[in-house]
Amino acid sequence: MAPLKALELEYPIIDSNFQAFCASHGILSVEDFLIHDMYELTAFAKQQPNSEKLKQSITQILSIIDAQHPPWVNGMELLDDALHRKHVLPTGCEGIDLLLGGGLREGQLTELVGPSSSGKTQVCLLAASNLASQHMGTVVYLDTGNSFSTQRIAEFVGRFSNHTFSQAGQRNFQKAMNNILCHSVFDIFTMFNVLHRLEFSLKSQKGGQVQLLIVDSISSLITPILGNTSSQGRALMTSAGYLLKKLAHEHNIAVLVTNHTVGGEKGIAKPALGQTWKSVAHVRLLLSADHGNDTRSISVLKHPSMASGKVARFRV
Repeated sequence: MAPLKALELEYPIIDSNFQAFCASHGILSVEDFLIHDMYELTAFAKQQPNSEKLKQSITQILSIIDAQHPPWVNGMELLDDALHRKHVLPTGCEGIDLLLGGGLREGQLTELVGPSSSGKTQVCLLAASNLASQHMGTVVYLDTGNSFSTQRIAEFVGRFSNHTFSQAGQRNFQKAMNNILCHSVFDIFTMFNVLHRLEFSLKSQKGGQVQLLIVDSISSLITPILGNTSSQGRALMTSAGYLLKKLAHEHNIAVLVTNHTVGGEKGIAKPALGQTWKSVAHVRLLLSADHGNDTRSISVLKHPSMASGKVARFRV
C-alpha cells in the first residue's frame, strides 16, 4: 500500500499538515488506515483547530480506497492481500507461530503485553535466537533492563540444532551471536539515538538487511517520561511509535516490543502507556503464565486480519 506522502502530488489535500497529524497516531500508509479505528481518528481530528480540513482529508483517503478497487472487495480483503506479500519470520515457538499464521510479519509492529515474569523476555530471546541461527537474519536487540542473556541464547540455539554442548553447537552459537546486535538502552533519548543510527545504516547499506528489531521493554523507557504534567512525555511517546513504525514500513523489518501491564477498572490488568500508545501496534498480544506447570498462554488483543480472543498455549 502507498505511503501517504506519495499521494500528496495527486491529492493536495493530503498535505504535510495532514501527514503530520496521521503520523502522530502512528499512521504512515494507506494500510495503516485500514487497520486504524476511523471513529477514533475522526474524534481526534475534531479536537484540532483545522478539524474540517482534516476530516476532508480522511474522507479523501477512504474515497481513494473505494475508487481504486471494485466495490465487492472490502478493506479487510485488501489488507490481507497486502500482508500476504510480506514475509513472516518464525519465532521458533510453535504455539505462537501457529497463532500468528507463521510468525512475526515484516513491515508490522507487534506488541507483546504481559505482567512481570510472564515470559516476555524469553519470547524475545527465542525469536532472536531462531532468526539469527536458523534463518541467518540480522537482529537488532534493544535491552532496557539488563535482561539479555547470552546463556539463554546458547540454550535456544542448541535446542534448534540439537548440539547444545558440542563443538558444532558452539559454532552455531557464535554464528547466531554475530547476527544479533545488542544495545543496552536505559532512557528514551538513547533509544532515539540508536534508532536514528540504525535508520541511517539501513538507508546506506548494500546488503545484510536487518530483519527483526526488538525493544525489550518499550514501557520501561516511556513510563518515566509520562509522569510530568507537560505534554513533552506524550510527544516523545508518539515520536517513538512513529519512528518504530517508519523503520518497519520503509525497510520491511518486523518490530517486536514488550509492554507491561497496570491495574485497570475492577482490578483487571490492562496494557500500560494508555490510549495514545494503543493505536501504535499493528498486532497486540497478551501473554500470561501458569507458574504451576510452566505453561504460557498468549491471546490476540488486536490483529489486522483475525478476530481478538484467539488463544494459544506453549512452553519456552
